[in-house]
Amino acid sequence: MPGGFTATSTILIDAPRQRVWDVITDPAAAKEFMFGTDLETDWAVGSPITWSGEWDGKPYQDKGKVLAVDPGHRLVHTHFSALSGDEDIPENHHTLTWTLQDRDGGTHLTLEQDNNADAAAAGHAKGMWDKLLADVKGIAERP
Repeated sequence: MPGGFTATSTILIDAPRQRVWDVITDPAAAKEFMFGTDLETDWAVGSPITWSGEWDGKPYQDKGKVLAVDPGHRLVHTHFSALSGDEDIPENHHTLTWTLQDRDGGTHLTLEQDNNADAAAAGHAKGMWDKLLADVKGIAERP
């Protein structure tokens, strides 16, 4: 069910923007920070993006489309998961916007997910994205 609630997660990472960008766009790193998923895309605007794996013992393949790419600064893509139980129609897809900004000698990373049905759904998504961003931070800050 479509909704007007946005989940927003932010984190400060002690690494340059390019390093953080490399982490969030690298399939090997995504497998580590994105719950074991296999990420496939070429990151070209208009290209498909898929995330495949197993969640709670069930195989899945989430899908989306790359909407905007500004390397080192901003990445926007859609996302839909059949595991949500929702019908696969555009009204049930989320848009995820990753924004990277220089901050305090590191990178301020923000991830926003739109189209949450209500405040509880947005809160649940925020909790998931908070953990994911913490994992991105850990990977990006490795020597």
